[in-house]
Amino acid sequence: AGVYSSSSATPVEDGSTLPESYSLLQNYPNPFNPSTTIEFTLPAEGNVKLVLFDAVGKEVDVIAANDFSAGNHSINYNASNLPSGVYFYRIESGSFIQSKKMILMK
Repeated sequence: AGVYSSSSATPVEDGSTLPESYSLLQNYPNPFNPSTTIEFTLPAEGNVKLVLFDAVGKEVDVIAANDFSAGNHSINYNASNLPSGVYFYRIESGSFIQSKKMILMK
């Protein structure tokens, strides 16, 4: 007699699992040799360009340049062909641009 049921109950799926904003996380491990993981989040599907620069701002590699779905993404980057040093990685997606520093120690 104390049981209540309703056929109109719906699971809570309000999209809160999707990120609400763009973000570029710090790579890990850092310092690294020779590979590292770069994570970023997208609140909406879009084109992402992830570029690696050396300490003087010269582009040394394009890590990713393609469409990604909304959500959390992880890219494993292998820098075995690069010399030790300080590098910067930059993400561009829509109007969002952010850079972070990484250190390669061989």
